[in-house]
Amino acid sequence: MGFSLKLQYCLVSVMVLLPAVCYSQDYFDKSKATYYGSPDCLGTPSGACGFGEYGKSVNDANVAGVSRLYKNGTGCGACYQVRCTNPQICADNGVNIVVTDYGEGDNTDFILSPRAYARMARSDTAAHLFAYGVVDVEYQRIPCQYGGYKTQVKVHEHSKYPNYLAIVVLYRAGKSEILSVDIWQEDCKEWIGMRRAYGAVFDMANPPSGDISLRFQVRGSAGLTWVQAPNVIPKYWKAGVAYETDIQLY
Repeated sequence: MGFSLKLQYCLVSVMVLLPAVCYSQDYFDKSKATYYGSPDCLGTPSGACGFGEYGKSVNDANVAGVSRLYKNGTGCGACYQVRCTNPQICADNGVNIVVTDYGEGDNTDFILSPRAYARMARSDTAAHLFAYGVVDVEYQRIPCQYGGYKTQVKVHEHSKYPNYLAIVVLYRAGKSEILSVDIWQEDCKEWIGMRRAYGAVFDMANPPSGDISLRFQVRGSAGLTWVQAPNVIPKYWKAGVAYETDIQLY
């Protein structure tokens, strides 16, 4: 009888623990990846997300263009772990990348910078990996991490003071996605939506004068929320300048 009770207890324990163990395992989607040509092995400053030079060097230039994951620009700035699946030439952890561009390849979800592509390989097999050109990979969304950096709002280089303002958000942490951006119209006492011009760039003709407050509609770990950044852009803003905020987007 005692043995039977012990056996039942063990079985119940296994049944309780097993779902937790299974749930904790990482889930990867399968796809393919390739790389683009680059003379310096870095990213491109002319990427479709509108990040400019930030998109060339962010995350130590471990960046990628994506197709399906671009999501009309909402996917810009997202981070993924990407690892190739050939155990003879591929490192176990692969590479963590930031989406900075749009690109379509040979049925691929990722077109990696040469630096990122090389880091999927073991220490002595990068040349073999490049010889493949297109490789099978598995990937998962991961939180972006930028140690020492707060979220920044950059006035895009195409902006023309004071009649045209375009912005792009840099160093967006976590798994958040910016769905829309509003700007505070002081004279009307209301929030006015900015247009998604392309990629991660939002713009507005004839923006309000004075210090500019923004709010972001964010989809992240807390669900769908609005995050406000009061007076984040000064009255006399300049194109190409990034202004640090006190907000963190997770």
